[in-house]
Amino acid sequence: MSPLAKLRVSTLACALFFSVATAAQPAFAEVLISVNKSTQQMSVSSDGVPRYRFAVSTGRAGYGTPNGTYHPQRLAASWFSKLYYNSPMPHSIFFHGGYAIHGSYEINRLGGPASHGCIRLHPANAATLFALVKSEGTAATTIVVSGSNPVLASRHAPLPRRYRAWKRSSSGVRYRPDDRQRSGHYWRPESPSDYYWRPEPRAFPSFNQY
Repeated sequence: MSPLAKLRVSTLACALFFSVATAAQPAFAEVLISVNKSTQQMSVSSDGVPRYRFAVSTGRAGYGTPNGTYHPQRLAASWFSKLYYNSPMPHSIFFHGGYAIHGSYEINRLGGPASHGCIRLHPANAATLFALVKSEGTAATTIVVSGSNPVLASRHAPLPRRYRAWKRSSSGVRYRPDDRQRSGHYWRPESPSDYYWRPEPRAFPSFNQY
């Protein structure tokens, strides 16, 4: 065989090898996970084609989930919160420090903000999403969080004027300044409910699982 023929055979063999190697590499689909905090819904698409729509629970008042565009940082099929009472976080997809998308067994609270900042899913939906991200790869997955966080109500509301206006006479009878008569006597409150009225005690907020 002439040198020219050997060169042609070698070139053809290299081209065939690279075409086979390229065909053997898996084609990763672009996965987009969109979370809307205002509607408490998650939509998942693959290469622009809608795949799933899930109800979620994002951060409750005072523990808002941060908005932004992220990529998964790490995956954990089994995880327990080190910050909140060792709470289970199955099929966690961490996307921003300690914030993660994960399953939650408080399924009755899905559809409303209830977490300490993470994005909760039904355990079955979390497993489905985890499998999709793991198969397509974290580099091919984008997470977009948008919408508004719930507003934390003020804990320092002023006391009602009626309560602040009570005084006590020298004889021990409680009265309000506008109850004083010109004769110097004081009216007792008109009803027992007025006399014994007190502001409602402020209960400390209860902390839910992460």
